[in-house]
Amino acid sequence: METGYMPLSSEETIHLLLKTNKEQEETIQDLRTTVKELRATIANLNETLEELKRKLFGASSERTCAQSDINTGSEDQLPADVATEETETTVKEHTRKRKKKSVRADLYEALPVKEIPCDVPEAERFCPDCDSAMEHLGYKFVREELRITPAKVVRVRYMQETLVCPVCRQEDETTIKAAKAPTPLLVHSPASPDMVAMVMYQKSFLHLPFYRQSKDWIQKGVPVPRETAAHWYNYCALEYLSPIYESLHQELLAREVIHADEVPCQVLHEQGRAAASRSYLWIYLSGTDGKPPVILYDYRPGRSGDYPIEFLSGFTGMLHCDGYSAYGRIEEVILVCCLAHCRRKFYEAVPKERRKKLKLLDINSEQEIDKPKDGTAADPTLLPAEKGVAFCNRLFYLERFYKELPAEERKQKRQEKEPAIWNEFWSWLDTLSPTGGSKLEKAVNYALNHRETLMNYLLDGRCEISNNAAERRAKSYVTGRKNFLFHDTEDGAAASAVVLSLIETAKANNLNIYQYLYILLLYMPDYKEEPAGIEQLMPWSEFIKESCSGITDTEKTTPENRGNLPI
Repeated sequence: METGYMPLSSEETIHLLLKTNKEQEETIQDLRTTVKELRATIANLNETLEELKRKLFGASSERTCAQSDINTGSEDQLPADVATEETETTVKEHTRKRKKKSVRADLYEALPVKEIPCDVPEAERFCPDCDSAMEHLGYKFVREELRITPAKVVRVRYMQETLVCPVCRQEDETTIKAAKAPTPLLVHSPASPDMVAMVMYQKSFLHLPFYRQSKDWIQKGVPVPRETAAHWYNYCALEYLSPIYESLHQELLAREVIHADEVPCQVLHEQGRAAASRSYLWIYLSGTDGKPPVILYDYRPGRSGDYPIEFLSGFTGMLHCDGYSAYGRIEEVILVCCLAHCRRKFYEAVPKERRKKLKLLDINSEQEIDKPKDGTAADPTLLPAEKGVAFCNRLFYLERFYKELPAEERKQKRQEKEPAIWNEFWSWLDTLSPTGGSKLEKAVNYALNHRETLMNYLLDGRCEISNNAAERRAKSYVTGRKNFLFHDTEDGAAASAVVLSLIETAKANNLNIYQYLYILLLYMPDYKEEPAGIEQLMPWSEFIKESCSGITDTEKTTPENRGNLPI
């Protein structure tokens, strides 16, 4: 039976086979490309998984447990062309001296001293040999110990004296004069300046939630419910401490260098928002400009760029920040991007098993480190991500020696050495072509997107290479948040921002924190509307430095004997 099939010629068969072979090769190539892409995707997913594990279960700091003894790229690397440039002008001349260990007398110098004589009993004051009365020869120092008197609460009743004129009284024109009593913090409340100051101190400095404070008050014989303590805290912060906060705010805006950062918080009862919504405390602080430090927290219900724009309205200086795009919306400021954030991106791109080799030190660390090696880009022993960390560490290393220098000299030293490292860094980045979506690509893009702002610290010797100063203040709040977890109301969050601002500013100005809160609450009921009085209560005034620089002592200045502010 005929089928109509025509056998192919040899040439047609060869052509068909070649076509089939070509199609198979194309298919194989496509499969190879697909495999390559899938492997890259798997690698990226593994990176993401490891990062999520680190964030959930690992330490929050970028330091590792083994970073104290290895130094492959650290805040310490001089570029090759710079290291040979000025061998005579070594940075050793700027090496900081180790602090001398304090002796006991230095540690307790501020404490009052009470001498306890240990006398021989009367029955033993006779010579054991001849039974004659023995004479006093003197006292010899034996030892020293510390004693503490636990806090006690006393009921203070103000008894107001009243005078009457007897002459007028006889003429049926009674004239009466009453003594002036101290202004209360809260009307019809037992709250006193020292008691409310203690509530604020324990909540925002010692990080004791109100319910724990309530238990402590009961032990002192005072039943103070947590709701009462919260009311005292919020009312006094917003009513009496806010004017000080606003004055500090205006002082900060007048500075030329500011650091900014933000940290999440949770407020249960925010108008129009769910309890689980994320709010933020924005952090703003002055730079190393030689003036008294100012540190402020600003509660906001979100992370919108409108919030820093509003808070920093009128500021026209240099703003330290991370790469968050919201800061880029602020007009008339020069952004100084944080190199520590850039370094962190490269660090996260380093394989987990090799991170132990890395050493990440802040410029304020006292730990001794070796001078880093030159030739970072050409080092065959380092992975690309490790090279990125090493470049950053070379700059941090130099900054450790410049941090104590005056601003102009610091700027000059930077201009001599650091631009060469930056040029080498950018040239090296141009040679990279990381896999799409990888952490290395994200690190490279982060650096390139902030190329100008990362180098802006070179413009002014008062600027820092990182924004770690703001991040350290974020940790102050985070430590407390681990205990109290959330704020109940918006007023509570705003009050916490005010109190924490004054505490951190007082700490930075070397004041006794509790004493400063006490003095503010002691005077502000009468001076909250007096600009001259508020000026005398700023943390750098001579009155405050004299009143709040020693140990805690509320008995020396009380509401009834405090006197007036020197205005």
